[in-house]
Amino acid sequence: MLGENEVCATVGVRDLSAAQKFYGETLGLTKGMESPGGVFYKSGNSGVFVYPTTFAGTNKATYASWTVSDVDGVVSDLKAKGVAFEQYDNMPDTTREGDVHIMGDMRAAWFKDPDGNILNIVNQMG
Repeated sequence: MLGENEVCATVGVRDLSAAQKFYGETLGLTKGMESPGGVFYKSGNSGVFVYPTTFAGTNKATYASWTVSDVDGVVSDLKAKGVAFEQYDNMPDTTREGDVHIMGDMRAAWFKDPDGNILNIVNQMG
């Protein structure tokens, strides 16, 4: 039923202005539709909808993941823009090379937006 349709990550933020700077400038997403209810950012064939809420940053799991061809390169680029990466040393069967977590053929890194929402980049597999 839904498998033929695009999906959109939805991320709640406290400060929409700070979120717009982070998602637009720091992450380089293209602003699409904007309304009083939030802002949609295009990302490839999908996107991220950022909206104001008092519940921002309360989820302790990953909100959105981007599949990239070069995790290490994206980590380096984001670090140059001031993004700090998370270290998860309690994940089973996982080693780390700096900020990149390695799980077999998968390479991934996690970071947070200004409200503490957890975001992820992961290598393209298969």
